[in-house]
Amino acid sequence: MIRLVFAICIALLSVPATARIKIEEVVSPGGIKARFVNEPSIPFVSLAIGFRGGASLDPDGKVGVTSMMTALLEEGTGDLDARGFAEAAEALAAKFRFETRRDSIRITAEVLTENRDAALALLRRAIVEPAFTEDAISRVRARYLAGIEQNMQTPRYLAGQRMSELSYPGHAYSNPVDGTLASITALTRDDLVEMHRRAMSMDHLVVSAVGDITAEELGRLIDHLAEGLPGTGVPLPPDAEFAATGGVSVIEIPTPQSTAVWAHPGLSRDDPDFMAAFVMNHILGGGFGSRLMTELRVNRGLTYGVYSYFVYNTAHSVHLAGAVTSANGTVAEVMNVIRTEWDRMATEGVTEEELEIAKKNLTGSYALRFDGNTRIAGILQSMQIDNFPDNYVNIRNDLVRAVTVEDIRRVASEMLDTGALRFVVAGQPEGLVATDHGVSEK
Repeated sequence: MIRLVFAICIALLSVPATARIKIEEVVSPGGIKARFVNEPSIPFVSLAIGFRGGASLDPDGKVGVTSMMTALLEEGTGDLDARGFAEAAEALAAKFRFETRRDSIRITAEVLTENRDAALALLRRAIVEPAFTEDAISRVRARYLAGIEQNMQTPRYLAGQRMSELSYPGHAYSNPVDGTLASITALTRDDLVEMHRRAMSMDHLVVSAVGDITAEELGRLIDHLAEGLPGTGVPLPPDAEFAATGGVSVIEIPTPQSTAVWAHPGLSRDDPDFMAAFVMNHILGGGFGSRLMTELRVNRGLTYGVYSYFVYNTAHSVHLAGAVTSANGTVAEVMNVIRTEWDRMATEGVTEEELEIAKKNLTGSYALRFDGNTRIAGILQSMQIDNFPDNYVNIRNDLVRAVTVEDIRRVASEMLDTGALRFVVAGQPEGLVATDHGVSEK
């Protein structure tokens, strides 16, 4: 019965999409800051706990240690093994998720108000006192090695990893989040315990909550959750500069289709022109009705899908990226079309009609992101990790609406440079060779 009530809470509880969200800041008695939205209509709380740094904190030679450590948090604590922990969470109708990203560790909890204290006490044990048993380490290691083996046969992964190496050489961003076969094989229990101490510390902690909880209750809860964490962890990585230059790299892998990813210098999020660049990209390749999708899929039938997007890195680096998959015999043509559309955007900008459609899409779809406590808590968490202001969710659509055709034309002409496009292609592309200056047909 308790699981049924929990499911109903998940389905029903949502801050109205059309309402302005009242985001409050809480400072716990212990001095920990958090953001939260009080929504007491249903007895349910979503909590998002984050630690800045994530996989970017992996020491040299131990790539993947943060990811594997995070995966082990739900594999047992104290006298509870993985099964015992899962059963304890289920008995409390609590759902926990643990994830490592390039810039953060993210933990989410969904709990009923009546079980909140017991459920979060269980979560605290996983966060602060993970068991890291040899059995669990062996099991998780095997899972990671199997995943890496699969990735090494996946064109999209291979192309993306090579692009990371070209974009951020020598920086932690060039490393695979989940490690390599060699690094994961070599990790020891001591490595995992040490990374837990270094990565999950008070100075890296961010917290957000949405649901049936008051500021006072959240403050006490945060202090309890954080009790036992070290005060200071490993320093966050230095700022990263996007370093990829124009050209084409080819990774040979036997497959009937080739996947091409591309990257291009972007604008930092605090640049006054960033929103114009964001809207510009939506028109170029960010939506289903984008120019790239229309030209490559609708008009030419060369791909099922193509997309471009901004990659935000916490270490103050932003670049414009994209990906497309096409048959080996047509991928060179696809890349030339991308270059043509890049040039057209840089020289012509956008039309009023394109801009109005983009604004409607971007503002209308934004509200759909706030369709439940857990998603809202995650958004608040991301805002903290990425240093967005408290009121961003309430002003974001106004920023989109303020973009003009003239703004996009100016930004596109200054920012987009076809010669700066770097492609990495994984597959067996026909009529295409690696070159320092773009697509070269045989």
